[in-house]
Amino acid sequence: MTEPTVDAVMENIYASLQNNNADLDLHIKSLKEAMLQADIKTVQVETSRLAVPNRQGRKLMQAYFRQRGVILEFTAP
Repeated sequence: MTEPTVDAVMENIYASLQNNNADLDLHIKSLKEAMLQADIKTVQVETSRLAVPNRQGRKLMQAYFRQRGVILEFTAP
């Protein structure tokens, strides 16, 4: 069985965010594993794909992920 890539896991996270955060913690765990495999320290998040793309939504998401050990950086739309 192959490990999911960071990009594949991020697609799952985007889908989860659009689906009322369903299984978000599970996807974050998968993201941490994929980041470890790829030796990546931060993840780029497309602001335009967020459910709440304003500053408050970004900061809330950033804090939630940071509490779970994932550092996010946001890209401009």
